[in-house]
Amino acid sequence: MATERPSQIGRLAPGEPGDPAPFGQYQLLGLIARGGMAEVYRGRYGAERPPKRLLAIKVMRQQLAREPRFIDMFHREGKLAAMLRNGCIVDTRDVGEIEGRHYIAMEYIGGRDLTQVLRRCQETNQRIPAPHAAFIAARIAEGLHFAHTLHDPDGRPLNIVNRDVSPSNVRLSYDGDVKLLDFGIAQALMSFTSEIGILKGKFSYMSPEQIRGMPLDARTDIFSTGIILHEMLTTQRLFRGDTEFALMEKVRKAEVPAPSEFNRRVIAKLDAITLRALARDVSDRYQTAAELAADLDAFNAAYGFQPRELRQFVRQLFRAEYAKELEDTQLALEQTAAPPSITATGRLQMRRPAGPAEADKTPTVTETSTDAGDATPAAKAPASRSFWTSLFRRKKKDSEPAG
Repeated sequence: MATERPSQIGRLAPGEPGDPAPFGQYQLLGLIARGGMAEVYRGRYGAERPPKRLLAIKVMRQQLAREPRFIDMFHREGKLAAMLRNGCIVDTRDVGEIEGRHYIAMEYIGGRDLTQVLRRCQETNQRIPAPHAAFIAARIAEGLHFAHTLHDPDGRPLNIVNRDVSPSNVRLSYDGDVKLLDFGIAQALMSFTSEIGILKGKFSYMSPEQIRGMPLDARTDIFSTGIILHEMLTTQRLFRGDTEFALMEKVRKAEVPAPSEFNRRVIAKLDAITLRALARDVSDRYQTAAELAADLDAFNAAYGFQPRELRQFVRQLFRAEYAKELEDTQLALEQTAAPPSITATGRLQMRRPAGPAEADKTPTVTETSTDAGDATPAAKAPASRSFWTSLFRRKKKDSEPAG
């Protein structure tokens, strides 16, 4: 039941799947992540609009909202993101303000970011298979190419450069999708001022020219994609240093060993693609992200790789988390009758029961047919009378959770 609850100073009441917290026309279902500029909540539309899909609602930190320049930056990010309509980029639905809280509402992607995937592989002594890594990198490049070549409504190129392509900004869904999450420090010549000499992003995933504070174009994002590809193939950081200066020096020099030196399963063709993306001289790199994506897809064609293989890999790598995600999603999307409550805007809110058609909808985080053995119940998962709950209880008798 959505109830008005006190929040900590400067923070919203985060809510949870079974007890959402009202936020204007939305309901918050729990905190997902907290960053330097904003907090991200899982959410859904309120009772006036029956929920069919979940949302990720990014809310600007209250202390930053005192500065007009931060508000302007935040809304520019949202407006730019709303233009990036591509299957490899998270979809932005709304940008606005609710009682002094500035927010961006996006599609919710049930899954794990690539940083978490790489960490789990290290913990379990596994590798991301080479075809899977190539597929992920190809989808990153596909999304980047769309952004790099985007035009405004008058046909003028926006010249967008992401400048923060890193594993934490790549989301792998439990359905096998690959999504770029954040263009928050992207630079578009039409809407954003040049900040040459000001370093943003993460040093380990910058290009040599970005570390040196030089003018940037799409090829800096290609280099960053190459770093991610190299790390997926080797399960090791490409650029490391004991100090920030030592790390920056390694990026400047860009001395890159072939992935096959660390992983014998990497063949010469994939070595060549990776090293070309990581060429120190921009003229020696792929000149467009589309070229990189095309070579990676051609490499995978020889393997007969299918996207469902990535879906199975992620679900098996995070068995308990996937089961918990299914439970939480089902619970979050359920509509039950409840007394009216007061929303954050002070209006009465009526929750109505779901009709048969709505109640039977399967959450978008999963599919109606689950791969055998992919789901095991998470400890203390929320109680639900859904189909998934009864399925997991039956499976619990036959198998133990992984990891």
